[in-house]
Amino acid sequence: MSNTQQPQGMVPNMNHGGHELFDAHEVLSGFINVLDQYQLFDQHIKDQDLKAILHHQYTFVTDVYNIAVEAFTTGKKPSHVSQPYEMHQNNAVTYGLTPSQPKKPNQSVNEMNEQGVSGHMLGLIKSTGSLLAMTAVEITNPVLRRVIADSVPNFVEMAYEIFLYQNKHRYYQVPQLAPQDMTQMIKGFAPAAKNIIN
Repeated sequence: MSNTQQPQGMVPNMNHGGHELFDAHEVLSGFINVLDQYQLFDQHIKDQDLKAILHHQYTFVTDVYNIAVEAFTTGKKPSHVSQPYEMHQNNAVTYGLTPSQPKKPNQSVNEMNEQGVSGHMLGLIKSTGSLLAMTAVEITNPVLRRVIADSVPNFVEMAYEIFLYQNKHRYYQVPQLAPQDMTQMIKGFAPAAKNIIN
């Protein structure tokens, strides 16, 4: 039996390795964590743009969670696949630093604001995307592996959407190097020769 075959008669929902079961539980719990935390964040958002991002991402993650649960429990292709996440922000990034107040921890939950909430959202989405990428390479069930792997670019897009929101409001500033330093760094690599290894 090759290492790509499963034992004869094994039902699709049982073709999981032991390590994979723990990873799948971690991923599904991670999706739940994002959804639960987004519910908590929602009550602290006044800005309608951030609220729209949160609601759009909440709906998308809910669908991804349901697709993953279906693939995990049945071992079969889910009833529908996740569509690529489409953000509503434009790609304009503001470069440079502007003076701002030093950051410090809130003294109470009443001090939560869009800067803090969007920072928490970004952290959640980035860490979940990293978890998905690490987990996808160790999933033995081909259907579940594809569902998890296909979710990675969507979490990248969601994180980028939050970054753009933060950058627009100067919460996430993007410093640049001096032009001569930037030029030297950009020109620091050359194409490789297309040699074949012998």
